[in-house]
Amino acid sequence: MSNARILVVEDDFDISNVLRIYFTGQGYDVEVAARGSDALKACRRELPNLIVLDIMLPDMDGYAVCRELRVMTRTSHIPIIFLTQRDERSDRIAGLELGADDYITKPFDIEELNLRVRTAIRSYQRLNMTDPRTGLPSGRLIEEQFHKLMRSSGWTYIVVKIDQLSPFADEYGFVAANEALRSMALLLNEAVGQFGTANDFLGHASDETFVVITHSKSVAAMIDHLRKRFDEEAPTHYSFVHREQSGIPQPDGTLAPLMRLAVGTVSGQTQSFADIREITENVDLS
Repeated sequence: MSNARILVVEDDFDISNVLRIYFTGQGYDVEVAARGSDALKACRRELPNLIVLDIMLPDMDGYAVCRELRVMTRTSHIPIIFLTQRDERSDRIAGLELGADDYITKPFDIEELNLRVRTAIRSYQRLNMTDPRTGLPSGRLIEEQFHKLMRSSGWTYIVVKIDQLSPFADEYGFVAANEALRSMALLLNEAVGQFGTANDFLGHASDETFVVITHSKSVAAMIDHLRKRFDEEAPTHYSFVHREQSGIPQPDGTLAPLMRLAVGTVSGQTQSFADIREITENVDLS
């Protein structure tokens, strides 16, 4: 569960600080938001693997935050555990009806909360819902989005592949490779946040391949921004020597270049498709 990211939405500093310290000690990356609006901004910046969400917040209640997260395609899959002082049956039902995954009342047993957090994250990963390295939707959720494409129009399907990830992983190890994947997820969130729409979808399809389904009219600008940011970020994952050599020397004397992006698009605005396979087969990476 190391490096899974938790967003704690809690305006009580003492409680949020205890949760931050405890879950950091459990190997999680923890971000804290004291307001509902801050939580929504944090999710647009980087998708968490799970959200611990207080109901009583100073600007908007947790129900409204949950509703907003479930409406947005990009955040609709994130597990949410409500943390609240309310213990009425009607309150619990209201939260679960909005799509929350669990509900725990204050005062709480932090070990019990830890178990519920771990169970929720593992359940999503086990059901092939999210990739454990990036927290982005994977297998089943990507497939669901494909089925939605067949019933809609005005979309663009973007495939983003990290070329030369394999020799990088061979040289630097899986921890460094996972960090490169997480960095890619951040850049995708950044690009879609700047040029996309609230209904856009991000997915992690395979080790080196990501997908974006967007309804934006600024697809070219989105891709240009993504390529530029990746070209800036990719060299930072390498040693000084490999940056100077522009690659990693291989046993056969060749040079494996630095990681670069290959991007391909298919537009539902200009073509019609009979099935999902036609969409994927029409992607030309370059």
